[in-house]
Amino acid sequence: MIHKIITDNAPAPRGHYSHAVEWNGLIFLSGQLPIDAAGNPRADLSVEEQARLVFYNLKQVLADSGSSLNHVLRAGVYVSDIADWDRVDRIYKEFFGDHRPARSVVQVNDLHFGAKLEVELVAVKAEKSGQIG
Repeated sequence: MIHKIITDNAPAPRGHYSHAVEWNGLIFLSGQLPIDAAGNPRADLSVEEQARLVFYNLKQVLADSGSSLNHVLRAGVYVSDIADWDRVDRIYKEFFGDHRPARSVVQVNDLHFGAKLEVELVAVKAEKSGQIG
């Protein structure tokens, strides 16, 4: 059965989607933009601040899904300027530490609200993680 996850600990979805869906122990997180707790898009922030906000929100969704950043299998990162990648990657490492999930990085022309990045994740529920080395 597919279980939809909507949490009060991350900005409310602004369209017809869930923060995440869980199926068979896998958690698929929708792309997160730099949106603050009050629901305000924060394109005015530096790329580092936007990245911290995005990863903080993703961390909240993971926690409310029974998972964590240490249980992420794959990350999809979309940046509006590939020249920002080094700075985004530093923040990525702050959040993931030694854990290195599979990852794709894609430059796109534009992101919603003028954001500089958007990140989506696939994770496994913590109780199913015995298979991750």
